[in-house]
Amino acid sequence: MLGTAAIEVDATRIEVHPTNVRRVPEAGKAYDLVEIETDRGTTTCRYCEAKGARSGVVMVGGVGGGFDTPARRLYPRLAQDLRNDRISTLRVRYRHPTNLVESTVDTILGIRYLESQGMTAIGLIGHSLGGAVVIQAAASDPAVRAVVAISSQVAGTEPVKNLAGRAAILLVHGDADTVVSHHSSEDVYRRAQEPRRLVIYEGAGHTLDEVAESLYVEVKAWLLKHLPGTLI
Repeated sequence: MLGTAAIEVDATRIEVHPTNVRRVPEAGKAYDLVEIETDRGTTTCRYCEAKGARSGVVMVGGVGGGFDTPARRLYPRLAQDLRNDRISTLRVRYRHPTNLVESTVDTILGIRYLESQGMTAIGLIGHSLGGAVVIQAAASDPAVRAVVAISSQVAGTEPVKNLAGRAAILLVHGDADTVVSHHSSEDVYRRAQEPRRLVIYEGAGHTLDEVAESLYVEVKAWLLKHLPGTLI
């Protein structure tokens, strides 16, 4: 059982009380279904376990909801391949996908679940709204060591300054994004501290499908570099 979580998100302090956690194997799938019941509702996740892992990665999407993923199934690919590097992954489905605060609560519950499974170092990946979500979540949990914000919005990214010296942040955007301008990631990068990296892909749109392979290599390398025990 996960303990009560006191969370500060976007200057709002929230207490979340988990009441039950269920893990159910999914026949024919590479992941188990994890349901975290709380007094705020049920957060549903897909858990891909790497045996003996001490590092884990939480992956979240944007306002589309569901288990959405950018860049031609980036998240399922990472979930499958990171097992070979002894990194477990958890894909989180938001309860309220247009709400920054509630989506951050879901993400932090995902972090707490990985910690309950023995993970001591956490990476976070978020797309669009999820970029702000993972920055908020990283600022709330000292176990987070690596952050990847893909096509991130600006709103809600103020805590990026609090990651200095603790969590390395990679910001990725396409300069042909018509949903969120690439200037958003440039703004976040200017306010971030080292370790940090900014990649702007020429001709790529909001989901970065055009550069899916390059993005996969970039994101995976960032995680392996900055999660302890997985240095390449």
